Amino acid sequence: MSHNTIAINQRMNKFNGHKRVWLFGYGSLIFKADFPFIDRRPAYIGGWSRRFWQGSHDHRGTETAPGRVVTLVPDAGTLCHGMAYLVTPEEFAHLDHREKNGYLRLATEMHFDDGSSDEGIVYIATHENEAYLGPADEVDIARQIATARGPSGPNSEYLLGLAQALRELGKPDPHVFALERHLADFGVTQLRA
Repeated sequence: MSHNTIAINQRMNKFNGHKRVWLFGYGSLIFKADFPFIDRRPAYIGGWSRRFWQGSHDHRGTETAPGRVVTLVPDAGTLCHGMAYLVTPEEFAHLDHREKNGYLRLATEMHFDDGSSDEGIVYIATHENEAYLGPADEVDIARQIATARGPSGPNSEYLLGLAQALRELGKPDPHVFALERHLADFGVTQLRA
């Protein structure tokens, strides 16, 4: 599958006719909402773990030196915490472009702190897309993140921003925090002001 998924995502019609749709963010969408939204609430989805296994050559790296960003991988019995945004369907044109590097829109059930739940959309990059890098030793992943840079800035800013956002939510993620510790071994310890 091509890493440019805009056309595929535009064919998703599950929520056609809806005036509002929940969007679940588990990576940069937690801390960088560059779109208008009606509501924003902490949420989680079940059966998925966040992993820095997706290559980024359009935002946090280049074609010759891709960065690494998060995707979700199936993991029975686990919860992935993030942020849910209630948006109008018009926002998906922007979001499809933002997430075009291998991410597909999938329907998912989101659960909120008040015990309620609702169905919405999550973008996930599967192993079938051309930009997928897959698992690697966490030290090697951190080394790649420490050196990668793309049009949206250093890859390390993405990792550090995500770690900070998860701390602010009070939702630790062992994979993200381990990469953050390894990143410090390469001299990267804080976000730039």
